[in-house]
Amino acid sequence: MEDEFDALALQPRPTTARPLQGMTVLVVEDSRYSSGALRLMCLRSGARIRRADCVASAKRHLNVYRPSAAIIDLGLPDGSGLDLIRTMHRARARVPILIGTSGAEREAAAAACAEAGANGFLPKPVTSLAAFQAAILVHLPDALRPNGPRHASTEAVAPDPVALREDLSHALDLLALDSPPVGYLRRFLIGLARTAQDQTLECSAQAMDGCARPRDTVALRSLIRERIQSLPVAI
Repeated sequence: MEDEFDALALQPRPTTARPLQGMTVLVVEDSRYSSGALRLMCLRSGARIRRADCVASAKRHLNVYRPSAAIIDLGLPDGSGLDLIRTMHRARARVPILIGTSGAEREAAAAACAEAGANGFLPKPVTSLAAFQAAILVHLPDALRPNGPRHASTEAVAPDPVALREDLSHALDLLALDSPPVGYLRRFLIGLARTAQDQTLECSAQAMDGCARPRDTVALRSLIRERIQSLPVAI
């Protein structure tokens, strides 16, 4: 385990204001809105962030460099985040800190992440800067943590609403398909709704039927359209 942190020891030292200074965090997340929140938290913590929106993209990143930590969403469009965690955990040059994240079936997801070899689990929504920092720092050796008391802001992080609009538009496009990927969409919308603190959308996503066809999702599509119309457009 100590070998996994050797590269981190050569990075700029963390400070109490920037406890993740010198770290590079790979965020594997298909939701622009959720990854936007994580981006803000990484930047405020002093970490560099790289984003992959699918398993294939994550593997391309890992072929080029080894991040200090990876935060991996379990429901990805081209495969399982759990399978990616297993692959990264077994890699010869293991990423020092592997953290799974999900908004759906969170207790079961946390247990599955541990079984796959993850160091920890972040349930969505991830909005607290203090909780985000603690989820990473707890897995660092003492020598790589900032010295002295750390004042972590409890202020909630609010990502760009334009990203939320893009995610909802993507979900609407998938729902319009003759055979929508319902299992993936259900997890995507639950995580998105929890991050946006939209209980109505979350309940509608929870109720999605496993074999839903476009004509069976009229109410959900109408709700998503209402949400899109209320959000700003990118300029």
